[in-house]
Amino acid sequence: MAPRTKLAQTNNLPPATEQPNVFPLSWHRQTNKMEEIYEASRREVWDPTELPWDTFDVDSYSWEERESMAYWWTLLSVFDASAPPVFAGAMIKSYEDHEEDAVRRCFFSVTQDEQNHEHMCGLAITKLLGHPDPLTYEPKTELGELAQRNAKWLYFNGGRYWDGFKQAVPKYSLAVLFSSFLMGEIAAATIFHQMADGAREPVFHDAFANIGRDEGRHMAICMTLMERDYPKLDLEDRAIITKQIRAGYLFLSAVLFEPPPDFWDLPDDFIDVQRRCEAVARDAGFHIPEYDTKLENWRQAILNLKAVLDRYNIPFPAIPEVGISGEEVNDIDLEDIIPVF
Repeated sequence: MAPRTKLAQTNNLPPATEQPNVFPLSWHRQTNKMEEIYEASRREVWDPTELPWDTFDVDSYSWEERESMAYWWTLLSVFDASAPPVFAGAMIKSYEDHEEDAVRRCFFSVTQDEQNHEHMCGLAITKLLGHPDPLTYEPKTELGELAQRNAKWLYFNGGRYWDGFKQAVPKYSLAVLFSSFLMGEIAAATIFHQMADGAREPVFHDAFANIGRDEGRHMAICMTLMERDYPKLDLEDRAIITKQIRAGYLFLSAVLFEPPPDFWDLPDDFIDVQRRCEAVARDAGFHIPEYDTKLENWRQAILNLKAVLDRYNIPFPAIPEVGISGEEVNDIDLEDIIPVF
């Protein structure tokens, strides 16, 4: 192989680096709010292993109760346990796009937060089941068997959407990629605070309080990006965001409400099994909001997001499931959406 010509021997200065690329590096700072959010993330770091696990007597629960609570953590893991690679990808993209310094650090902080949430999912599932994997665990009850089947279908669907996310990251700006994420963060912050308030076990109370605080900070990151970038969006991006909001509702409803059966590929009795698990978990003192509360959480989150997008003249999609009118979006499929975990 012929030796590569060294440009430094013939050029006074190197040519420009082909983009996207993390080089050349710079540390521009324009958005003070991002600096404040990052500093808050440093103050509020928490360690799931330091929660009061010693107060949690798992043997005081029946196997059906344990399997039902573990099912909820498994459901959460489809989103929170897949989030670290999602935000690691976003952090890399923020470097390749030469985002300002504080934006890069904020996405680093979200990656760290979501790693904590993943860690918490794994610790809870392992403690409840005595096994680190909900799919290879041997169920002890009939409901546990159905819950495990549900979990397998959830992970199957998550895998399909992960492929969509990987394809979308190079094509869109951060403002477009995470447009529906804000809606999820608003609803998630609410539901986790509700679960913290109703939790009987101190370890779950503390975990949900910490996760809810993290989600509120992530919401602030999304809001700050919107305020910075949305006034200059082109028309094509506005149309993508409208579709993305609808897709975000359909995708995130699996954990924040109930998965829409026409969008998720699930067994006919999936929701019935999930409701049974939730009822058993509630009776055991593991507080999961009731259907009507989750519906109202979603409705309020969507109305809050609509108020934001209206300021930037971005058409809002109809969300008939929670009584929100708007632009009809009926052509959502896996090839078009940008799933955010």
